[in-house]
Amino acid sequence: MTRTLGRLGPALEDRNFALFWVASLCMWTGTQMLEVAIGWQVYGLQHSALDLGWIGLAEFIPLCLLALPAGQLADRFPRRLIFGVSLVLGALVAAGLTIVTLADVRAVWVYIALAFGAGVGFAIGAPAMRALPPTLVPPDLLASAMVLRSIAAQVSAMAGPAIGGLVYGLSPAAVYGTTGALSVTAAALTLLMRTRDIDVARSAPPGIRSMLDGIVFMRHTPILLGAILLDLFAVLFGGAVALLPVYASSILHVGPTGLGVLRAAPAVGALAAAIGMTRWPIRHRAGRTLLIAVAAFGAATIVFGLSRSAPLSFVALAATGFADMYSMNIRSTTAALATPDELRGRVTAVEMVFIGASNQLGAFESGLAAFLLGATPAVVAGGALTIGLAVAWQRLFPALATVDRMEDVRPAYEPASPKALPAE
Repeated sequence: MTRTLGRLGPALEDRNFALFWVASLCMWTGTQMLEVAIGWQVYGLQHSALDLGWIGLAEFIPLCLLALPAGQLADRFPRRLIFGVSLVLGALVAAGLTIVTLADVRAVWVYIALAFGAGVGFAIGAPAMRALPPTLVPPDLLASAMVLRSIAAQVSAMAGPAIGGLVYGLSPAAVYGTTGALSVTAAALTLLMRTRDIDVARSAPPGIRSMLDGIVFMRHTPILLGAILLDLFAVLFGGAVALLPVYASSILHVGPTGLGVLRAAPAVGALAAAIGMTRWPIRHRAGRTLLIAVAAFGAATIVFGLSRSAPLSFVALAATGFADMYSMNIRSTTAALATPDELRGRVTAVEMVFIGASNQLGAFESGLAAFLLGATPAVVAGGALTIGLAVAWQRLFPALATVDRMEDVRPAYEPASPKALPAE
């Protein structure tokens, strides 16, 4: 298997990373299928955009509450086991959704509660999962591993919604059942991995201060802080994915299958960008590339908001994914290179809070804005704000805008132990 997968990139020739990659592919595909199904199902109950916002908020709250403790866990205990536990929790949520669907439960709060459960599983497992690649491959394969991880995510984001939309037309319960099976498969693959973890327990003693070390580290790495904050606000205001059920049902009139295709569109663009980066990696002007990508993301969002043509909407959404992949790659590579292993779980946890805020909290913001202003004005205004952010960031974070090679980025300090962290 590793030789076959290795054709996609040298990191996949490593057995442990290959297991991780396939497990990630299963998990992300199932998650995307679930997101399409629950969004369409909940919107169909009352045809309220605000309900979609509540689903996004329910998925975000656990991340906000649990990410920092989960990051500390990832620096104290085997990361593959923590990731495996989170996958089992995801399978249980999928089973719950299958049961309530078969029982024809129509109370929105039940689906919100299960979305909250999905958020809990994600919050527990995400820091450990994102901190795993550097412990699975040697440093010279890390860049390949990060791009391949992005490719797995985007293939899943492309195939998952399309498959979910097609299967939903046959049976909503079948979508949730498939999601549960994929989560169980991913958990089994995770348990087969062998990592190169250091004795992380000695570097993350229990305590509030240790839990907050990731925040302290990020504060002293302004380039990383600026990149993550830019990603947060860009997706928070510019993301339109949460409103796709509204567009598919009431504006573009393409039904659940069309919803799956539209939801997969950003992944199509992102996958194209990821494949391009494997051939033409970002070697220079990384900071300027990041700002241009964010501005392009905002412009494509405006086009989608104004479009009344399904093909044009697909192209616009694909363009947002293409631009976002460049932004995400710059951010994730910078974080991986700039963070020492003994802090990687906690720094990743902070990063996940920002990512979750931009996605789940952004879904709530989109739903609320659409409820108050209407779907089209909300999407167009968000795209315009995103362009404004890209322009403003040149002044707010000048060090970020002038970054040339990502490999030259270094942390403000490299602590040998938690005691070396500056006191707050």
